[in-house]
Amino acid sequence: MKTITVPEDMQKTALDLRRAGKRIGLVPTMGFLHEGHLSLVKLARQQADVVVLSIFVNPTQFGPNEDFSRYPRNFERDAALCQAAGVDIIFNPAPEAMYPAGYSVYVEENVLAKGLCGASRPGHFRGVLTVVAKLFNLVLPDVAVFGQKDAQQARLIQQMAHNLNFPIAILLAPIIRESNGLAMSSRNAYLAPAERREALCLQQALKTARRLYRAGERDARRIIAAMQAGIEQIPSARVDYIAIVDHDTLQPVAQLDTPVLVALAVSIGKTRLIDNLALPEDGLSHLPAMK
Repeated sequence: MKTITVPEDMQKTALDLRRAGKRIGLVPTMGFLHEGHLSLVKLARQQADVVVLSIFVNPTQFGPNEDFSRYPRNFERDAALCQAAGVDIIFNPAPEAMYPAGYSVYVEENVLAKGLCGASRPGHFRGVLTVVAKLFNLVLPDVAVFGQKDAQQARLIQQMAHNLNFPIAILLAPIIRESNGLAMSSRNAYLAPAERREALCLQQALKTARRLYRAGERDARRIIAAMQAGIEQIPSARVDYIAIVDHDTLQPVAQLDTPVLVALAVSIGKTRLIDNLALPEDGLSHLPAMK
């Protein structure tokens, strides 16, 4: 395994690999890796000859009052996990290398990014799409793997790849959960023990949605109200949004008559968490069995 920090060196290495006929798989991350990230590596490994994992805490996707400066970082631990998982190259550039003085070009999407996290985090997806586009141009992957937990992000990247003609297959990997059902996230490290228990209200709300759907309920307002009622039982929980949207357009639906995404963002104390469930269930969002 090798580590590359200079963008131009990453691009030259990728060009050499492609000339040699190698198929490249990219796993973009912000580091502080967990089993969810490693599941993306496993999928990339199945699809490519060379797996590149990027570690870059991207400043342009953080708002002015968000957690860029305290976002968890541990490169040595990440490198050890990458080595064990079979990563071939870690791409770990510095912010000033990715955004040098005078940088002024950004990528925006103006439909899918309007709702859900895009509504509550202005500019977030502008930063995400910009850095992913840069990674695509530097790593030159044949395939890139993203997680279902960040469902809106994944849908936006699919749209960008299609609209901007990136010759890259975008793969989506299932949500990986902790033993108690909490969706794995680097930000889970912020949670105190009591907050980790309270954070289970997100998956309990999704279980409620799944139970009502299986029982024949198709009215989005009634499902959302039931989810909200459960979360309101948790004193530390503050709902950012609970939404049921069309799986492809991400537009809100009134009736669950087509494939939908049930998505929510909830702050537990000071930690903002997201989770989602696809209905009808498509195998991407596994929740622990209901008791």
